[in-house]
Amino acid sequence: MTLRDYLDTLKGKRVAVTGIGVSNRPLLKLLLEAGIHVTACDKKDRAALGQLVDDLEKMGCKLCLGPDYLEGLDHDVIFRTPGLHPRFLEAAVARGSAVTSEMEVFFDVCPCPILAVTGSDGKTTTTTIIARLLEAAGYTVHLGGNIGHPLLAEADSIRPTDWAVVELSSFQLLTMKKSPHISVLTNLAPNHLDVHTDMEEYIRAKAAIFAYQSPEDCAVFNLDNEITRKLSQSATGKRFYFTDTSTAPNPCGCFIREEAIWYRDEIGERMVLPLPDILLPGRHNVENYMAAICAVQGLVPDETIRRFARTFGGVEHRIELVRTRRGVRWYNDSIASSPSRTIAGLNAFPEKVILIAGGKDKGVSYSPLGPVVNDHVKLLILCGATEAAIREAVLTAENYKNLEILTASDYPTAVRLADERSGEGDVVLLSPASTSFDRFKNFEERGHVFKDLVNALP
Repeated sequence: MTLRDYLDTLKGKRVAVTGIGVSNRPLLKLLLEAGIHVTACDKKDRAALGQLVDDLEKMGCKLCLGPDYLEGLDHDVIFRTPGLHPRFLEAAVARGSAVTSEMEVFFDVCPCPILAVTGSDGKTTTTTIIARLLEAAGYTVHLGGNIGHPLLAEADSIRPTDWAVVELSSFQLLTMKKSPHISVLTNLAPNHLDVHTDMEEYIRAKAAIFAYQSPEDCAVFNLDNEITRKLSQSATGKRFYFTDTSTAPNPCGCFIREEAIWYRDEIGERMVLPLPDILLPGRHNVENYMAAICAVQGLVPDETIRRFARTFGGVEHRIELVRTRRGVRWYNDSIASSPSRTIAGLNAFPEKVILIAGGKDKGVSYSPLGPVVNDHVKLLILCGATEAAIREAVLTAENYKNLEILTASDYPTAVRLADERSGEGDVVLLSPASTSFDRFKNFEERGHVFKDLVNALP
Protein backbone atom coordinates (compact mmCIF):
# COMPACT_ATOMS: atom_id res chain seq x y z
CA MET A 1 0.00 0.00 0.00
CA THR A 2 1.30 3.44 -0.92
CA LEU A 3 0.84 6.63 1.08
CA ARG A 4 -1.74 7.83 -1.45
CA ASP A 5 -3.62 4.55 -1.13
CA TYR A 6 -3.74 4.99 2.62
CA LEU A 7 -4.93 8.59 2.42
CA ASP A 8 -7.71 7.46 0.08
CA THR A 9 -8.97 5.11 2.81
CA LEU A 10 -9.46 8.14 5.07
CA LYS A 11 -11.64 10.05 2.62
CA GLY A 12 -15.06 10.69 4.13
CA LYS A 13 -13.90 9.66 7.61
CA ARG A 14 -13.51 11.86 10.66
CA VAL A 15 -9.89 11.90 11.79
CA ALA A 16 -8.47 13.25 15.06
CA VAL A 17 -4.81 13.97 15.79
CA THR A 18 -3.91 14.11 19.48
CA GLY A 19 -1.10 16.52 20.18
CA ILE A 20 0.01 19.41 17.98
CA GLY A 21 3.69 18.97 18.77
CA VAL A 22 6.56 19.00 16.31
CA SER A 23 6.16 15.33 15.33
CA ASN A 24 2.50 15.74 14.35
CA ARG A 25 2.65 19.00 12.41
CA PRO A 26 3.77 17.42 9.11
CA LEU A 27 1.05 14.80 9.64
CA LEU A 28 -1.64 17.47 10.09
CA LYS A 29 -0.49 19.27 6.95
CA LEU A 30 -0.45 16.00 4.99
CA LEU A 31 -3.98 15.05 6.05
CA LEU A 32 -5.47 18.50 5.46
CA GLU A 33 -3.88 18.86 2.03
CA ALA A 34 -5.35 15.46 1.11
CA GLY A 35 -8.83 16.78 1.89
CA ILE A 36 -9.32 14.75 5.08
CA HIS A 37 -11.72 16.02 7.76
CA VAL A 38 -9.31 16.59 10.66
CA THR A 39 -9.68 17.67 14.28
CA ALA A 40 -6.45 18.68 16.05
CA CYS A 41 -6.57 18.02 19.79
CA ASP A 42 -4.14 19.41 22.36
CA LYS A 43 -4.17 20.00 26.12
CA LYS A 44 -2.63 23.45 25.61
CA ASP A 45 -4.99 26.37 25.10
CA ARG A 46 -5.15 28.67 22.11
CA ALA A 47 -2.92 31.32 23.66
CA ALA A 48 -0.14 28.80 24.35
CA LEU A 49 -0.22 27.44 20.79
CA GLY A 50 -0.21 30.86 19.15
CA GLN A 51 -0.07 31.32 15.39
CA LEU A 52 -0.03 27.59 14.72
CA VAL A 53 -3.73 27.12 15.46
CA ASP A 54 -4.67 30.07 13.25
CA ASP A 55 -2.74 28.49 10.40
CA LEU A 56 -4.44 25.13 10.96
CA GLU A 57 -7.90 26.71 10.95
CA LYS A 58 -7.11 28.46 7.68
CA MET A 59 -6.39 25.02 6.21
CA GLY A 60 -9.81 23.76 7.36
CA CYS A 61 -8.76 22.03 10.57
CA LYS A 62 -11.13 21.85 13.53
CA LEU A 63 -9.67 22.37 17.00
CA CYS A 64 -10.25 20.78 20.39
CA LEU A 65 -8.02 22.52 22.92
CA GLY A 66 -7.58 22.70 26.68
CA PRO A 67 -7.50 20.23 29.58
CA ASP A 68 -10.61 18.35 28.39
CA TYR A 69 -9.24 17.80 24.88
CA LEU A 70 -9.78 14.03 25.03
CA GLU A 71 -13.35 14.15 26.33
CA GLY A 72 -15.92 12.66 23.99
CA LEU A 73 -13.50 11.64 21.23
CA ASP A 74 -15.41 9.37 18.84
CA HIS A 75 -13.65 9.93 15.53
CA ASP A 76 -13.32 7.11 13.02
CA VAL A 77 -9.51 7.25 13.20
CA ILE A 78 -7.37 8.76 15.96
CA PHE A 79 -3.66 9.40 15.52
CA ARG A 80 -2.03 9.01 18.93
CA THR A 81 0.93 11.23 19.70
CA PRO A 82 3.79 9.13 21.17
CA GLY A 83 3.66 10.79 24.60
CA LEU A 84 -0.01 9.93 25.13
CA HIS A 85 -0.49 6.56 26.81
CA PRO A 86 -3.07 4.39 24.98
CA ARG A 87 -5.09 4.02 28.21
CA PHE A 88 -6.28 7.61 27.77
CA LEU A 89 -7.96 6.59 24.52
CA GLU A 90 -9.71 3.47 25.80
CA ALA A 91 -13.06 5.24 26.00
CA ALA A 92 -12.76 6.34 22.38
CA VAL A 93 -11.87 2.79 21.31
CA ALA A 94 -14.95 1.53 23.19
CA ARG A 95 -17.01 3.98 21.14
CA GLY A 96 -15.62 2.49 17.93
CA SER A 97 -12.58 4.62 17.15
CA ALA A 98 -9.52 3.04 15.53
CA VAL A 99 -6.24 4.26 17.06
CA THR A 100 -3.02 4.47 15.05
CA SER A 101 0.07 6.70 14.89
CA GLU A 102 2.30 8.45 12.37
CA MET A 103 4.99 5.78 12.79
CA GLU A 104 2.57 2.84 12.50
CA VAL A 105 1.24 4.16 9.21
CA PHE A 106 4.79 4.79 7.99
CA PHE A 107 5.60 1.12 8.58
CA ASP A 108 2.52 0.24 6.47
CA VAL A 109 3.40 2.45 3.50
CA CYS A 110 7.21 2.66 3.46
CA PRO A 111 8.42 1.17 0.14
CA CYS A 112 11.99 0.43 1.28
CA PRO A 113 13.56 -1.74 4.01
CA ILE A 114 13.34 -0.32 7.53
CA LEU A 115 16.11 -0.55 10.12
CA ALA A 116 15.00 0.51 13.62
CA VAL A 117 16.80 1.06 16.92
CA THR A 118 15.43 1.19 20.46
CA GLY A 119 16.75 0.78 24.01
CA SER A 120 17.03 2.69 27.24
CA ASP A 121 20.35 4.34 26.35
CA GLY A 122 22.35 4.88 23.18
CA LYS A 123 19.41 4.94 20.77
CA THR A 124 20.15 8.22 19.03
CA THR A 125 23.90 7.75 18.71
CA THR A 126 23.51 4.19 17.43
CA THR A 127 20.77 5.23 14.99
CA THR A 128 22.91 8.09 13.71
CA ILE A 129 26.00 5.90 13.30
CA ILE A 130 23.99 3.34 11.30
CA ALA A 131 22.47 6.00 9.04
CA ARG A 132 25.82 7.68 8.39
CA LEU A 133 27.52 4.34 7.68
CA LEU A 134 24.86 3.42 5.12
CA GLU A 135 25.24 6.84 3.51
CA ALA A 136 29.01 6.41 3.40
CA ALA A 137 28.45 3.09 1.61
CA GLY A 138 26.40 4.86 -1.08
CA TYR A 139 22.81 4.30 0.03
CA THR A 140 20.11 6.97 0.15
CA VAL A 141 18.98 7.03 3.79
CA HIS A 142 15.85 8.51 5.37
CA LEU A 143 16.60 9.13 9.04
CA GLY A 144 13.72 9.81 11.41
CA GLY A 145 11.36 8.70 14.15
CA ASN A 146 12.07 9.56 17.77
CA ILE A 147 15.30 11.20 16.65
CA GLY A 148 13.14 14.22 15.82
CA HIS A 149 12.16 13.92 12.15
CA PRO A 150 8.74 12.49 11.13
CA LEU A 151 8.92 10.47 7.91
CA LEU A 152 5.33 9.67 6.90
CA ALA A 153 4.80 12.82 4.84
CA GLU A 154 7.93 11.94 2.81
CA ALA A 155 6.97 8.33 2.07
CA ASP A 156 6.02 9.03 -1.57
CA SER A 157 9.56 10.25 -2.30
CA ILE A 158 11.27 7.13 -0.90
CA ARG A 159 12.53 4.56 -3.41
CA PRO A 160 12.53 0.78 -2.89
CA THR A 161 16.35 0.79 -3.05
CA ASP A 162 16.65 3.32 -0.18
CA TRP A 163 16.90 2.60 3.53
CA ALA A 164 14.70 4.05 6.27
CA VAL A 165 16.61 4.23 9.57
CA VAL A 166 14.41 5.11 12.53
CA GLU A 167 14.81 5.52 16.26
CA LEU A 168 11.79 4.20 18.17
CA SER A 169 10.82 5.12 21.72
CA SER A 170 8.88 2.85 24.05
CA PHE A 171 5.92 5.21 23.61
CA GLN A 172 5.95 4.71 19.84
CA LEU A 173 6.33 0.95 20.22
CA LEU A 174 3.46 0.55 22.70
CA THR A 175 0.88 -0.02 19.95
CA MET A 176 3.09 -1.16 17.06
CA LYS A 177 1.97 -4.32 15.26
CA LYS A 178 4.78 -4.42 12.72
CA SER A 179 8.53 -4.79 13.15
CA PRO A 180 11.40 -3.54 10.97
CA HIS A 181 13.49 -5.73 8.69
CA ILE A 182 16.50 -5.14 10.97
CA SER A 183 15.95 -4.32 14.65
CA VAL A 184 18.50 -3.22 17.26
CA LEU A 185 17.89 -3.34 21.03
CA THR A 186 20.82 -1.51 22.62
CA ASN A 187 20.04 -2.23 26.30
CA LEU A 188 17.21 -2.04 28.84
CA ALA A 189 17.08 -0.49 32.31
CA PRO A 190 14.26 1.12 34.33
CA ASN A 191 13.11 4.24 32.47
CA HIS A 192 9.97 6.32 31.85
CA LEU A 193 8.20 4.70 34.80
CA ASP A 194 6.38 7.98 35.37
CA VAL A 195 4.45 7.21 32.15
CA HIS A 196 4.45 3.43 31.78
CA THR A 197 2.20 1.40 34.05
CA ASP A 198 5.19 -0.60 35.31
CA MET A 199 8.53 -2.04 34.23
CA GLU A 200 6.82 -5.04 32.62
CA GLU A 201 4.87 -2.77 30.28
CA TYR A 202 8.04 -0.87 29.41
CA ILE A 203 9.82 -4.12 28.50
CA ARG A 204 6.84 -5.36 26.45
CA ALA A 205 6.82 -2.11 24.51
CA LYS A 206 10.51 -2.37 23.69
CA ALA A 207 10.13 -6.02 22.65
CA ALA A 208 7.66 -5.00 19.93
CA ILE A 209 10.62 -3.87 17.82
CA PHE A 210 11.33 -7.52 16.98
CA ALA A 211 8.09 -9.28 18.00
CA TYR A 212 6.56 -9.21 14.51
CA GLN A 213 9.65 -10.05 12.46
CA SER A 214 9.73 -12.87 9.92
CA PRO A 215 12.37 -15.63 10.03
CA GLU A 216 14.26 -13.76 7.28
CA ASP A 217 14.52 -10.55 9.31
CA CYS A 218 17.41 -9.73 11.65
CA ALA A 219 17.49 -8.71 15.32
CA VAL A 220 20.52 -7.35 17.20
CA PHE A 221 20.75 -7.73 20.99
CA ASN A 222 23.08 -6.70 23.81
CA LEU A 223 24.31 -10.00 25.24
CA ASP A 224 25.71 -8.31 28.36
CA ASN A 225 22.34 -6.85 29.40
CA GLU A 226 20.28 -9.41 31.30
CA ILE A 227 16.91 -8.15 30.08
CA THR A 228 17.82 -7.97 26.39
CA ARG A 229 19.58 -11.34 26.57
CA LYS A 230 16.42 -12.98 27.91
CA LEU A 231 14.19 -11.19 25.41
CA SER A 232 16.32 -12.41 22.52
CA GLN A 233 15.20 -15.98 23.13
CA SER A 234 11.73 -15.12 21.81
CA ALA A 235 12.98 -13.53 18.58
CA THR A 236 11.77 -15.23 15.41
CA GLY A 237 14.29 -13.57 13.08
CA LYS A 238 18.02 -14.16 12.74
CA ARG A 239 19.74 -13.19 16.00
CA PHE A 240 22.97 -11.24 16.33
CA TYR A 241 24.66 -10.25 19.59
CA PHE A 242 27.27 -7.78 20.75
CA THR A 243 29.30 -8.27 23.91
CA ASP A 244 32.40 -7.05 25.74
CA THR A 245 33.75 -10.62 25.84
CA SER A 246 35.20 -12.84 23.12
CA THR A 247 33.34 -15.97 24.22
CA ALA A 248 29.75 -15.16 23.19
CA PRO A 249 27.72 -18.39 22.98
CA ASN A 250 25.98 -17.30 19.78
CA PRO A 251 28.14 -17.66 16.65
CA CYS A 252 27.04 -14.36 15.10
CA GLY A 253 27.86 -10.88 16.31
CA CYS A 254 30.47 -8.46 17.63
CA PHE A 255 32.90 -8.83 20.52
CA ILE A 256 36.04 -7.19 21.91
CA ARG A 257 39.47 -8.74 21.53
CA GLU A 258 42.88 -7.07 21.90
CA GLU A 259 41.45 -3.52 21.92
CA ALA A 260 39.44 -4.00 18.74
CA ILE A 261 35.89 -4.85 17.69
CA TRP A 262 35.73 -8.23 15.97
CA TYR A 263 32.85 -9.81 14.05
CA ARG A 264 32.05 -13.52 14.14
CA ASP A 265 29.65 -15.46 11.92
CA GLU A 266 29.31 -18.97 10.50
CA ILE A 267 32.22 -18.31 8.12
CA GLY A 268 34.72 -17.18 10.73
CA GLU A 269 36.08 -14.18 12.64
CA ARG A 270 37.64 -10.92 11.50
CA MET A 271 38.80 -7.67 13.06
CA VAL A 272 36.54 -4.77 12.02
CA LEU A 273 37.42 -1.68 14.07
CA PRO A 274 40.40 -0.92 16.35
CA LEU A 275 39.12 0.85 19.48
CA PRO A 276 41.68 3.71 19.14
CA ASP A 277 40.00 4.56 15.81
CA ILE A 278 36.77 5.50 17.64
CA LEU A 279 36.73 9.26 18.14
CA LEU A 280 33.76 9.22 20.53
CA PRO A 281 34.75 8.88 24.23
CA GLY A 282 33.48 6.16 26.54
CA ARG A 283 32.94 2.43 26.65
CA HIS A 284 29.23 2.90 25.99
CA ASN A 285 30.11 4.29 22.55
CA VAL A 286 32.11 1.13 21.86
CA GLU A 287 28.85 -0.74 22.53
CA ASN A 288 27.01 1.63 20.19
CA TYR A 289 29.52 0.84 17.44
CA MET A 290 29.22 -2.90 18.03
CA ALA A 291 25.43 -2.66 17.72
CA ALA A 292 25.76 -0.62 14.53
CA ILE A 293 28.33 -2.98 13.01
CA CYS A 294 26.02 -5.95 13.62
CA ALA A 295 23.16 -4.06 11.97
CA VAL A 296 25.04 -3.12 8.77
CA GLN A 297 26.81 -6.44 8.10
CA GLY A 298 26.71 -7.18 4.40
CA LEU A 299 25.81 -3.56 3.63
CA VAL A 300 28.85 -1.50 4.67
CA PRO A 301 32.51 -2.50 4.06
CA ASP A 302 34.83 -2.67 7.09
CA GLU A 303 37.15 0.02 5.71
CA THR A 304 34.19 2.40 5.42
CA ILE A 305 33.40 1.75 9.09
CA ARG A 306 36.99 2.50 10.09
CA ARG A 307 37.15 5.75 8.09
CA PHE A 308 33.86 6.93 9.57
CA ALA A 309 34.80 6.12 13.18
CA ARG A 310 37.97 8.21 12.95
CA THR A 311 36.01 11.37 12.10
CA PHE A 312 32.53 11.07 13.69
CA GLY A 313 32.37 13.45 16.66
CA GLY A 314 28.97 12.45 17.99
CA VAL A 315 25.47 13.86 18.29
CA GLU A 316 24.55 17.14 19.98
CA HIS A 317 23.78 16.91 23.72
CA ARG A 318 25.47 13.49 24.01
CA ILE A 319 28.82 14.00 25.78
CA GLU A 320 29.31 16.91 23.43
CA LEU A 321 32.48 18.92 23.93
CA VAL A 322 31.23 22.50 24.30
CA ARG A 323 34.44 24.35 24.98
CA THR A 324 37.96 24.09 26.36
CA ARG A 325 38.69 27.17 28.50
CA ARG A 326 41.81 27.70 30.62
CA GLY A 327 42.55 24.00 30.36
CA VAL A 328 39.05 22.96 31.52
CA ARG A 329 36.92 20.84 29.18
CA TRP A 330 33.16 21.45 29.38
CA TYR A 331 30.84 18.66 28.17
CA ASN A 332 27.10 18.76 27.49
CA ASP A 333 25.36 15.41 28.15
CA SER A 334 21.85 16.84 28.53
CA ILE A 335 20.37 13.72 26.90
CA ALA A 336 21.18 11.87 30.16
CA SER A 337 17.67 11.89 31.61
CA SER A 338 18.12 8.68 33.63
CA PRO A 339 20.65 7.40 36.19
CA SER A 340 21.88 4.68 33.81
CA ARG A 341 22.65 7.27 31.15
CA THR A 342 24.63 9.42 33.60
CA ILE A 343 26.52 6.34 34.80
CA ALA A 344 27.57 5.69 31.20
CA GLY A 345 28.65 9.31 30.85
CA LEU A 346 30.75 9.22 34.01
CA ASN A 347 32.40 5.99 32.89
CA ALA A 348 33.44 7.70 29.65
CA PHE A 349 36.13 9.74 31.43
CA PRO A 350 39.31 8.32 33.00
CA GLU A 351 39.62 11.27 35.40
CA LYS A 352 37.24 12.36 38.14
CA VAL A 353 34.88 15.07 36.91
CA ILE A 354 32.90 18.01 38.24
CA LEU A 355 29.32 16.85 37.72
CA ILE A 356 26.24 19.05 37.34
CA ALA A 357 23.13 16.92 37.83
CA GLY A 358 19.45 17.08 38.76
CA GLY A 359 16.09 17.69 37.11
CA LYS A 360 12.61 16.18 37.22
CA ASP A 361 11.98 12.71 38.62
CA LYS A 362 10.49 10.07 36.33
CA GLY A 363 9.90 7.32 38.82
CA VAL A 364 13.21 5.46 38.77
CA SER A 365 15.62 4.63 41.60
CA TYR A 366 18.76 6.75 42.00
CA SER A 367 20.47 4.17 44.22
CA PRO A 368 22.67 2.75 41.42
CA LEU A 369 23.98 6.24 40.71
CA GLY A 370 25.38 6.87 44.20
CA PRO A 371 28.40 4.52 44.14
CA VAL A 372 29.39 5.60 40.62
CA VAL A 373 29.26 9.28 41.56
CA ASN A 374 31.48 8.61 44.57
CA ASP A 375 34.01 6.80 42.37
CA HIS A 376 34.04 9.21 39.41
CA VAL A 377 33.17 12.69 40.72
CA LYS A 378 35.41 15.18 42.54
CA LEU A 379 32.68 17.82 43.04
CA LEU A 380 28.92 17.33 42.70
CA ILE A 381 26.68 20.33 41.90
CA LEU A 382 22.96 19.59 42.18
CA CYS A 383 20.30 21.72 40.53
CA GLY A 384 16.68 20.60 40.17
CA ALA A 385 13.79 18.73 41.70
CA THR A 386 15.75 15.48 42.11
CA GLU A 387 18.45 17.13 44.22
CA ALA A 388 17.38 15.37 47.42
CA ALA A 389 17.08 11.94 45.75
CA ILE A 390 20.53 12.13 44.14
CA ARG A 391 22.10 13.49 47.34
CA GLU A 392 20.55 10.62 49.32
CA ALA A 393 21.88 8.06 46.83
CA VAL A 394 25.41 9.48 47.14
CA LEU A 395 25.43 9.86 50.93
CA THR A 396 24.06 6.36 51.61
CA ALA A 397 26.37 4.53 49.19
CA GLU A 398 28.88 2.26 50.91
CA ASN A 399 31.81 3.98 49.19
CA TYR A 400 30.86 7.53 50.26
CA LYS A 401 33.96 9.40 51.47
CA ASN A 402 32.97 13.01 52.11
CA LEU A 403 32.41 13.98 48.48
CA GLU A 404 31.66 17.69 48.40
CA ILE A 405 28.11 18.43 47.27
CA LEU A 406 26.92 21.93 46.36
CA THR A 407 23.41 23.13 45.60
CA ALA A 408 22.64 25.61 42.82
CA SER A 409 19.31 27.41 42.52
CA ASP A 410 19.59 27.63 38.72
CA TYR A 411 21.89 26.84 35.80
CA PRO A 412 23.74 30.18 35.79
CA THR A 413 24.68 29.52 39.41
CA ALA A 414 25.69 25.94 38.64
CA VAL A 415 27.97 27.01 35.79
CA ARG A 416 29.46 29.80 37.90
CA LEU A 417 30.23 27.39 40.75
CA ALA A 418 31.80 24.89 38.35
CA ASP A 419 33.91 27.63 36.79
CA GLU A 420 35.10 28.91 40.16
CA ARG A 421 36.03 25.44 41.43
CA SER A 422 37.67 24.01 38.29
CA GLY A 423 41.30 24.21 37.23
CA GLU A 424 43.53 23.18 34.36
CA GLY A 425 43.01 19.54 33.38
CA ASP A 426 39.50 19.32 34.89
CA VAL A 427 36.36 18.09 33.16
CA VAL A 428 32.97 19.71 33.86
CA LEU A 429 30.10 17.47 32.81
CA LEU A 430 26.41 18.32 32.63
CA SER A 431 24.72 14.92 32.94
CA PRO A 432 21.45 15.43 34.85
CA ALA A 433 20.29 11.81 35.43
CA SER A 434 16.77 13.30 35.32
CA THR A 435 14.34 14.74 32.81
CA SER A 436 14.34 18.43 31.94
CA PHE A 437 10.70 19.17 32.58
CA ASP A 438 11.13 20.85 35.95
CA ARG A 439 12.36 23.99 34.17
CA PHE A 440 12.87 23.31 30.44
CA LYS A 441 10.68 22.20 27.52
CA ASN A 442 13.01 19.32 26.66
CA PHE A 443 16.59 18.12 26.98
CA GLU A 444 17.58 20.08 23.86
CA GLU A 445 16.58 23.39 25.45
CA ARG A 446 18.40 22.39 28.65
CA GLY A 447 21.54 21.60 26.67
CA HIS A 448 21.39 24.83 24.68
CA VAL A 449 21.01 26.89 27.87
CA PHE A 450 24.03 25.14 29.35
CA LYS A 451 26.10 25.66 26.19
CA ASP A 452 25.17 29.34 26.02
CA LEU A 453 26.22 29.85 29.63
CA VAL A 454 29.52 28.04 29.11
CA ASN A 455 30.30 29.91 25.89
CA ALA A 456 29.51 33.21 27.62
CA LEU A 457 32.23 32.67 30.21
CA PRO A 458 34.91 35.34 29.65
